[in-house]
Amino acid sequence: MAGAAQESAPILSARGLRKAFGRVVAMDGADFDLYRGEILAVIGDNGAGKSTMIAAMAGAVKPDEGDILLDGEKVVFASPMDARARGIETVFQGLALAPALTIVDNLFLGREYRKRGFAGRWLRLLDRQRMRDEARRQLSDLGLSTIQNIDQVVETLSGGQRQGVAVARACAFGSNVVILDEPTAALGVKESRKVLDLILDVRARGISIVLISHNMPHVFEIADRVHIHRLGRRIAQVRPDEITMSDAVAIMTGAMEPPHS
Repeated sequence: MAGAAQESAPILSARGLRKAFGRVVAMDGADFDLYRGEILAVIGDNGAGKSTMIAAMAGAVKPDEGDILLDGEKVVFASPMDARARGIETVFQGLALAPALTIVDNLFLGREYRKRGFAGRWLRLLDRQRMRDEARRQLSDLGLSTIQNIDQVVETLSGGQRQGVAVARACAFGSNVVILDEPTAALGVKESRKVLDLILDVRARGISIVLISHNMPHVFEIADRVHIHRLGRRIAQVRPDEITMSDAVAIMTGAMEPPHS
């Protein structure tokens, strides 16, 4: 799928991104390319600037210099809501779920459906049945069969189930790109497996995925391409079937020269 995807222009790209926080340079001419229908893993050592770059794509950070392009069109995101309006959804490591609310409430938080006609427009009444039906459909489409009660509060869910709810929320509204920041961090083997399968299911729906991860076995199992980030910029793009994990780590840490593309 990724090979076919690269016959066309990237769905999301960036050129020459720069961002400094005081004297700390987080991005130093960073480039980025994500193609339609692929899983792109982004790896880099702590402090490499990959999180800042991804935050810029998500609208959470405004670059000092450089361009971000969506479907070849230059875009400027003033906030994450701007990115969401263009079909880019992000699941940060903290998940940003409201633990005391139900699964349905979390899926539609800030984007609730209102009843049609007078009840919705003037009385602002929520169409809870429509939201419940849509929540069940989204969870079923993503294979989250372990969640039986969509009116269950999130704080009663397991770590893997919470991650599934966060991914389901992103996929429900992310028509173009879903960005996942360390989605298997702090999860056990069984729950990590479910999250990886979930990511593959999302890719099968034609959604492009950016996966930020330190887990090399997970990266090499599901990624179509790997973006290696170091010292604030992309230093290499590799395919998991053309490089070893140890070489990828060596390039990431500077112990090995990146391959010439």
